[in-house]
Order: sequence, then C-alpha cells, then structure tokens
Amino acid sequence: MDHPLIDLINQRIAEAEAEGAFDDLPGAGKPLPPEDDPENALINRVIRENRAEPEFVTLSRTLRKLREELASTGDRTKRRDILKEMSMMEARIEIARKAWTR
Repeated sequence: MDHPLIDLINQRIAEAEAEGAFDDLPGAGKPLPPEDDPENALINRVIRENRAEPEFVTLSRTLRKLREELASTGDRTKRRDILKEMSMMEARIEIARKAWTR
C-alpha cells in the first residue's frame, strides 16, 4: 500500500523539477563516492552527518576523565571508588567494541 500522500509528494517533486530546483545541486553529474559497506551506506552516512559515534568511543572518553580524576585525587576511599568505576567502564568498553564489530 502506498503512502496516502504519495500523489501530492510526486506532484511537488515534479513541480520542483520543472522549476529547476534540482539543476544546480552540489555534486550533480558526478559519480557517487565509493562506499566500503554498500549494504549499510545510508545508515553510515546518517551517523557521520549527525556526528554520532559508537558507544565505545563515548565510554572511552568517560574512562579518560576517570583517569584524570584518579590522578588528581589523594583520598584513598575516593581512589578506590574511581578504580572500581574504571574497571566497570573498561568491561563496558570491551562489550561495546565486540558489539560494534559484529
């Protein structure tokens, strides 16, 4: 079943095309860039354009901050808590990396 507005959408596209709205688009007439993963090309492009990143990258930044906090903390109790949190973070990073490569 088509989208209920498909006729309107097609009409608007045809009007824009007739008015030349698509004539001077960047990259017009050039081949599409090669894609390493054609099957997931769309999702990869959306991720890049929205500056999304894999979870393990985000977690690695958090781990880096924990290391900085550990280096600047002298309190033994606080250091122990930070070390526990770092250990958990390292495990989460490893899990996220494995999930990313599947």
